Amino acid sequence: MNKDFFVHESSYVDDNVSIGKGTKIWHFCHIQKGSVLGSNCSLGQNVNVGNNVKIGNGVRIQNNVSVYEGVELEDNVFCGPSCVFTNVTIPRSHYPVHGVYNKTLIKWGASLGANSTIVCGHTVGRSALIAAGAVVTKDVKDYALMAGVPARQIGWVCECGQRLNDELTCSRCNKQYKELDSGLKEL
Repeated sequence: MNKDFFVHESSYVDDNVSIGKGTKIWHFCHIQKGSVLGSNCSLGQNVNVGNNVKIGNGVRIQNNVSVYEGVELEDNVFCGPSCVFTNVTIPRSHYPVHGVYNKTLIKWGASLGANSTIVCGHTVGRSALIAAGAVVTKDVKDYALMAGVPARQIGWVCECGQRLNDELTCSRCNKQYKELDSGLKEL
């Protein structure tokens, strides 16, 4: 086994999996075939990564998260404890989909709060912040702050995570943004 990454002895890594340098996979995880995990990722206890899932560099997945086939996490995504992904819009055990899954994309730097749910077929924008317990049922704009059930936009956040003021300026790092149809863009 490659010594450039760490896999706890209680975890399983199937054949045909790629794991990047510096990645740590902790207790009771399962990484399924065809998955790609980038470098410097951290997977907490009891994380399941489904078949053919792509996870970027620097991703943090906290305890009790299942990243199902059809989900892609770009670089520097944070998945809070017990956040949920789906991959089938109308699940029925007696009408299986046989590998046809709705795609879900979590873009660079987005953070998903504890116990949030991301309904499949949607994109969560760059550096967006999904509040704990929120249920995402539509696409989320870049830098949007989303909360509630169903999730609705309640503001904007900086790349550093600080809520932006009305002038779209960050009080922590002084970055400034302008609004576009797709969300915000750093100036």
